[in-house]
Amino acid sequence: MLRYTVLRLGIFAGCFLALWGLVYAGVLPRGLGDSNLLWVLVLAVVVSAPLSFVLLRGQRDEMSAEIVEKVDRAKGRLEANRSQEDAL
Repeated sequence: MLRYTVLRLGIFAGCFLALWGLVYAGVLPRGLGDSNLLWVLVLAVVVSAPLSFVLLRGQRDEMSAEIVEKVDRAKGRLEANRSQEDAL
């Protein structure tokens, strides 16, 4: 899960830096007044979300499989505990 989070933050940071450069190069509008940082942050979120969805599909699938496995083990332990209590 940590790997997925770090990769997702990396994609966001890359998008932020690229968009920051485009704004200061004049390719993208600067925003209104002092809202430049907020404008670039919003654009970075909007651009990085679909990129993360596509580029990190494999890591997301691996992470969800690990979570399902852990939940199944926890359910098995819980069921084992319940059956022990009923046997007493």
